[in-house]
Amino acid sequence: MEIRLDGKTAIVTGGSKGIGFAIASSFAMSGADVALVARGQEALDAAVKALSARTRTRVIGISCDASKADDVKRAYDTAMKELGKLDILVNNAGTSRAMPFAEVTDELWQEDLELKLFGAIRFVRQVWPQMQERRWGRIINILNIGAKAPRAASAPTSVTRAAGMALTKVLAGEGAPHNILVNALLVGRIESDQWVQRAQQLRKPLPEFLAEMAKPIPLGRVGRAEEFANMACFLASDAGSYITGTATNIDGGTSPVV
Repeated sequence: MEIRLDGKTAIVTGGSKGIGFAIASSFAMSGADVALVARGQEALDAAVKALSARTRTRVIGISCDASKADDVKRAYDTAMKELGKLDILVNNAGTSRAMPFAEVTDELWQEDLELKLFGAIRFVRQVWPQMQERRWGRIINILNIGAKAPRAASAPTSVTRAAGMALTKVLAGEGAPHNILVNALLVGRIESDQWVQRAQQLRKPLPEFLAEMAKPIPLGRVGRAEEFANMACFLASDAGSYITGTATNIDGGTSPVV
């Protein structure tokens, strides 16, 4: 089965590195024009350059802090000006933040909710009317397996991501009559920039660090960002046209909840 996105346009938040960049790359290689959204301009420029060299589709970069409403509106307007329409939205902004409940201050709760939940809400609010008008849209919310099975000391991320899963189901129900399909992909242990940084902080060689991470994973290894991106590309395409309202674990069998 060949997955193609020819003629489609996508916007991917957190798109300059790791899973977000892998998803954007998969979209572009499948024929879509892509807007990468990220906070860091240097990483964004590098990502656009790297992806543009590999594909003939149009790739643009937009600097944006997804936790700020004005930035979200500006990013949307820029993408629309450059690409003309947006068929696919991937809400991927935000890294994991986990600690004992007693250590989570009001400020940390608010920061997490603004970036991961309200950022997604605000981007959906922007793209929804045009998707509804054209009767075609795909929204993919990137969460983590803690959204289904939160462990102790996993706040605030697991709580914010659980809210994102509820948002996914609400939007799927409202979008279905308009052919707007909304799904969530739940991250397990996938090799990405944040794990590279963690290995560096611990002063461990990356292969050794990843091998330790892989011990509790039934498949016996950490996943690759490209493997995660494959499912996102499928859901964004017409091949996934009867799938909406799902939350799929991409975790090598780690989650205790299906």
